[in-house]
Amino acid sequence: MARDGSRPPGPGRRGSAVVKVRGTRRRKASSTQWLLRQLNDPYVAEARRLGYRSRAAFKLIELDERFRLLRPGRRVVDLGCAPGGWTQVAALLSADIRDPGTPAALTAELGGLADIVLSDMAPPATGHAATDHLRIVALAEDAFTVASQILKPGGAFVVKVFQGGAEGTLLAALKHDFVELRHAKPPASRSESAETYVVATGFRGGR
Repeated sequence: MARDGSRPPGPGRRGSAVVKVRGTRRRKASSTQWLLRQLNDPYVAEARRLGYRSRAAFKLIELDERFRLLRPGRRVVDLGCAPGGWTQVAALLSADIRDPGTPAALTAELGGLADIVLSDMAPPATGHAATDHLRIVALAEDAFTVASQILKPGGAFVVKVFQGGAEGTLLAALKHDFVELRHAKPPASRSESAETYVVATGFRGGR
């Protein structure tokens, strides 16, 4: 559901017009397929209507509706905030997560510890599922390293991972450091995508 109370129409819902792409001879098949998906994606259209930078904004909105993560006055750190769909829903901060000085810089900028750390980061896709899975798990682990240093006790951490099995070590660490761990695939996440989100709440405190 959008911030104005409206819900983007689901794919294939009656009454929606299908857009076709002409002049595909000069375009790669993969590019044509991507363009068709974008033109016929109701979340893309709704994001454009509401002024969101990407359809990913609805993923956070839907996660928030389910887990009640965002509240006025909470300190929110958005890791990997480009093109900024999640940042528009939450908050804006910028730093290199692999820089050892980043946690201290973030807490100084926030004026204290964070209530929530968000990570919708994903590496550029290689097309090789196993490689992409390992790379996104590595990013998730980097995000958790930062989160564990800047979250206040009781805080929450939301991170994107790809299903594939290599995230076991990360999940074990999260279970150790958080009271509750839940998995979610919001409706705005494309069904064909391997992405899912881990929502960890009740941070137990610094290591």
